Amino acid sequence: MVIETTKHEEPIFSQSKTVCVIGAGPSGLVSARELKKEGHKVVVMEQNDDVGGQWLYQPNVEEEDPLGKTKILKVHSSIYSSLRLISPREIMGFSDFPFTVKEGRDTRRFPGHEELWLYLKDFCEVFGLREMIRFNVRVEFVGMVNDGGITKRWRVKSVEKKSGEVIEEVFDAVVVATGHYSYPSLPSIKGMDLWKGKQVHSHVYRVPDPFRDEVVVVVGGSISGPDISVELVKVAKEVHLSVKSLDVSPGVSKAITKHQSLHLHPQIESLEEDGRVIFVDGSRIVADTILYCTGYCYKFPFLESEGRVEVDDNRVGPLFEHTFPPSLSPSLSFVGIPQKVIGLPFFESQAKWIAMILSGKTTLPSFDEMMQSVAEFYGAREANGVPKRNTHVIGTDFVNYCDKYADYSGYPHLEEWRKKLCVTTVVRSLDNLETFRDSWDDDYELLQETLQDPYFAQRTTL
Repeated sequence: MVIETTKHEEPIFSQSKTVCVIGAGPSGLVSARELKKEGHKVVVMEQNDDVGGQWLYQPNVEEEDPLGKTKILKVHSSIYSSLRLISPREIMGFSDFPFTVKEGRDTRRFPGHEELWLYLKDFCEVFGLREMIRFNVRVEFVGMVNDGGITKRWRVKSVEKKSGEVIEEVFDAVVVATGHYSYPSLPSIKGMDLWKGKQVHSHVYRVPDPFRDEVVVVVGGSISGPDISVELVKVAKEVHLSVKSLDVSPGVSKAITKHQSLHLHPQIESLEEDGRVIFVDGSRIVADTILYCTGYCYKFPFLESEGRVEVDDNRVGPLFEHTFPPSLSPSLSFVGIPQKVIGLPFFESQAKWIAMILSGKTTLPSFDEMMQSVAEFYGAREANGVPKRNTHVIGTDFVNYCDKYADYSGYPHLEEWRKKLCVTTVVRSLDNLETFRDSWDDDYELLQETLQDPYFAQRTTL
């Protein structure tokens, strides 16, 4: 234990802990970096052979169950080949590592998925994170050590995928950074098990070619459903987009008007053995394939928390501020649970808070105070008509969460230009589904002002 001094020149104790971070995607990498900065001894366990998490593109999905119904998935990433970011690179970067244009790479403001993966590799190299990562290692068990101690410690059992070697270790803390875009969430539709056509989840969608000349029903109107539908109209005979509400965004309406073979429908009522798809308004078609763009489930198959953290109707809880389970804090934490956020800045703000909590530089409220906060949050969501399954969908409120985490850990709030660009991007994406990534002249002045910020002068190479 060593004495350190804060920016206020107040002496405080900094405690170094052994920490296991599960996952080397963006949330795991920034967690490792922040923990390292605080002097903790960090081991990152990653099941794939490189960093990136979801952003490590996996084109070969033939061995994966088309609906992702297996207990252990063979494919982690759900990224498809043509996917481009829905947020501009200016707002995506970490606070000290801007996502700038690199010569010879994708220079677009809204680049393809590979560019973000390369950015994460650059981040990993510049901050010396690779030496902390064990690749091709799958975590099979995380459970509490029952040694009678007041401080909770964790037994972690992992398997080296190539050799089959099993390793058991004990850590002072575990940070779960496994993401939540891998395990498919499927609707319950009458006749689903008897329907004779192909049924696949977007988790295994990569390119449109397998759907050439088919009649395809795409289920889901959030982000991937309309995006993939617009790609499929180039090769499919017909594309029928089925959504919960026909009150769709202007961008989706424009796409429907533009493409004669793209049709909008309400939800599916039933599926018939002869290939018919019947919608709740009574309309029907005969389809070759149903592609479910219906989101993903939270699953932590390795975690044994003795009932203290559970997933109930896609609510992970109880979690204080979507991060700490009160009865297991601070030794167990989760990074990246919230949905529909600008990921990297959000993960970083969470990671800074966790790292400082573990080093003893700041503290959490009492168990009772945290549980009360969780109860109040659940109550407010329910009063606003938010279904339990959407507990962690925080959308544009992510800005407030980032600032709240910053207040907890003593770091600056998100920059105002970053907040403004978030808002303008959301508005534009809703208005122009197909063009918002490449048509942003109305942002020109704000963008020029943004690029003058000293933030963009920081180094992004070794």
